[in-house]
Amino acid sequence: MNPLNKIQQHGQSIWLDLLDRNIMDSGKLQSLIDDDDLRGLTSNPSIFEKAISGSADYDDDIAKLSKNEDNNSAIFFDMAIADIQRAADIFKPVFDKTEGKDGFVSLEVSPYLALDTDGTIEQARELWKKVNRKNVMIKIPGTKQGLPAIRECLREGININVTLLFGLPRYREITEAFMGGLEDRLKEGHSIKDVASVASFFLSRIDVMVDPMLKEKNANHLVGEIAIASAKKAYQIYLDMIASDRYKKLAAKGAQTQRVLWASTSAKDPSFSDVKYVEPLIGKDTINTLPMETIDAFRDHGKVADTISKDIDTSNKALDDLKNLGIDIDTITQRLENEGIEKFNKAYEQLLKSIADQKRKKS
Repeated sequence: MNPLNKIQQHGQSIWLDLLDRNIMDSGKLQSLIDDDDLRGLTSNPSIFEKAISGSADYDDDIAKLSKNEDNNSAIFFDMAIADIQRAADIFKPVFDKTEGKDGFVSLEVSPYLALDTDGTIEQARELWKKVNRKNVMIKIPGTKQGLPAIRECLREGININVTLLFGLPRYREITEAFMGGLEDRLKEGHSIKDVASVASFFLSRIDVMVDPMLKEKNANHLVGEIAIASAKKAYQIYLDMIASDRYKKLAAKGAQTQRVLWASTSAKDPSFSDVKYVEPLIGKDTINTLPMETIDAFRDHGKVADTISKDIDTSNKALDDLKNLGIDIDTITQRLENEGIEKFNKAYEQLLKSIADQKRKKS
């Protein structure tokens, strides 16, 4: 039993932060499920951009689809939906074995809609209907404009992966939207037992932005500590939510908990451990979505223990020290949200350009 297998015993599921056709065609994805207890998979515009522009796997589909479709975005989503359906079918036994807790594959709405509530709701409905798989989650960015979209989609029974989440104040709002959506659904007489949701925190980007500021202030003891401190604080907010009377009423009606998911978990600083954003964040009702190199690293030398609720005082002190240094974490996380939207927009633009270039080659 390797560390990836053992981590499930501590209440954490490992999902893969990657989707392309090669990993499915080669049998690699199935072997990760069979040998390493992989429990799910996430995709995003950057992942699809690399898959489509970095291989010839999609060239024939682009040529075929472009005969009847001029819109490059529509062509992309046709291809993405097919891949998501296939991946969801591969994970269906995991979904069944875990009684709907795991085995999910996530597909994101267009990043162009990150600040468009109505557009997000409309496309989430459309993607949910077209994918037509119970073990799929539609990813909606945790922006201010995303909050009502998240609530509405949960009311409609759409599984939601709240993505691009950085800040703790926003996470509190996400928990409100989550519970509100389930309450709305109950009021209409619908079951909430099969509605699944996760809240995805992006971690390493926090340290990438904060660490240079800390070094300037000679606060080297905090370098590489803020993202993990923030994640541990987020987990405490999660525990408060599930202990609340409001959530207990939902749980009594069969609600699944909205687990916290750690994303952006590859260490960007080469001086950091390659499992830096895995080992300190293991615990019940958590997910860690890892790129392949981090999965390989953790399988090789990861240490497994219940860590998410340990050293909370140290984490709180780190965040207090940050504030005392005049660094406002809430301002930083808002900047990261804005930059995250911008990065996904650029990846999506490049993806659409790759489709356009391929169409020209075939014409």
